[in-house]
Amino acid sequence: MTLTARTAFAAAVGALVVGLLIPSWTGVALVCGVLAALVVIDLVLAGPVRALQFTRDGDTTVRLGEPARVTLTVDNPSERAVDGRLRDAWPPSAGANAQRHTLAIRPGERARITTDLRPTRRGDRPAHRVTVRSLGPLGLAGRQGSHEVPWTVRVLPAFPSRRLLPSKLERLRELDGRSAVLTRGRGTEFDALREYVPGDDVRSIDWRATARAQNVVVRTWRPERDRHILVVLDTGRTSAGRIGDAPRLDAAMDAALLLTAVAAKAGDRVDLLAHDRRVRADVRGASRTAVLPAFVQAMAPLEPELVEANAPRLVAEIIRRAKRRSLVVLLTGLDAEAVREGLLPVLPQLTDRHEVVVAAVADPALTAMAGGRGTAEAVYAAAAAERELRERRDTAAELQRHGVSVVDAPPVELASQLTDVYLALKLAGRL
Repeated sequence: MTLTARTAFAAAVGALVVGLLIPSWTGVALVCGVLAALVVIDLVLAGPVRALQFTRDGDTTVRLGEPARVTLTVDNPSERAVDGRLRDAWPPSAGANAQRHTLAIRPGERARITTDLRPTRRGDRPAHRVTVRSLGPLGLAGRQGSHEVPWTVRVLPAFPSRRLLPSKLERLRELDGRSAVLTRGRGTEFDALREYVPGDDVRSIDWRATARAQNVVVRTWRPERDRHILVVLDTGRTSAGRIGDAPRLDAAMDAALLLTAVAAKAGDRVDLLAHDRRVRADVRGASRTAVLPAFVQAMAPLEPELVEANAPRLVAEIIRRAKRRSLVVLLTGLDAEAVREGLLPVLPQLTDRHEVVVAAVADPALTAMAGGRGTAEAVYAAAAAERELRERRDTAAELQRHGVSVVDAPPVELASQLTDVYLALKLAGRL
């Protein structure tokens, strides 16, 4: 049972009237008795809430920042009307536009309540309980009850770099010979023969075909297909640092998705491994048409773990998954201490077997801070920022000396630069 503000107001007015007109305890008891009787009658006449039946339908997935809609259907199988309020509770990060609604359902009828969502975080956003307060005709009292009506909306990574996909695919078509640009390099596949034109690599001349044709003939090549790429997300503490309004992990996911989309179009096989001290996500063997949706679903619930990544265990997992030479793309941080103490001692185990790319999310605020001048505080901040930037450059140079390609870029540029490195490796025949 619930008592409303109207009940309290009626009690106060009754007490005041009794105090003015009937200054005795008998009068007070009389007013209280009448009021209690009205409350009981109102409670008895209030529609039942336990008998209500609830179902949901609507969106189950949505990309971060985009709208979703979930509809709650309420059926009243009882013989009394239900008038009152309904609260459909969602977590704050689900971005529900409204959670409290007026409810009026006649016997045997149903009502539909629509909630518009605009989530602000990735992951699973479950609906909480539905609470209904059914008031009596006088509004003095009512019944209240809660119902569990399960529904979960999975919020997928935003993937803002998908706008770059057409331009990257055009570059891929050029590399693949579909725009009449054919390349030659170690590890490429033979494509066709054609006549020599000035500027062709003389090493491409096919002397047997030249002798038969009595013209100089060269072989054309195209980048190999069906290469293996392993995208590795470091979900340790370095991925939790925020750049603007989002953690570094989100920018790393965006870069991984653009790379995966382009590589799948190129005919390469792409797998995913998310790891800190243990495996957090694992996608293997997905077809080229299903790999991007599989990555998106696997990435959606990932959250950074505030632990130091276990580099030896991570390298062991990579070697176990990549049996033959592959491109290993490690999206991690460039913290000098973490790289030198964790990654560098085990890095040769990777570079001896695979082509390795390390991609890191840079903070553009550091670059802006390094240019600060004018006050003593700004100069000190600039010195600290420059020191941090120099350490990142030194760490990147040390990785490069071990044969690793390094991409260190702010969130808005990381996906593009990482995909360009992949295309350059493909052009050079290093995959």
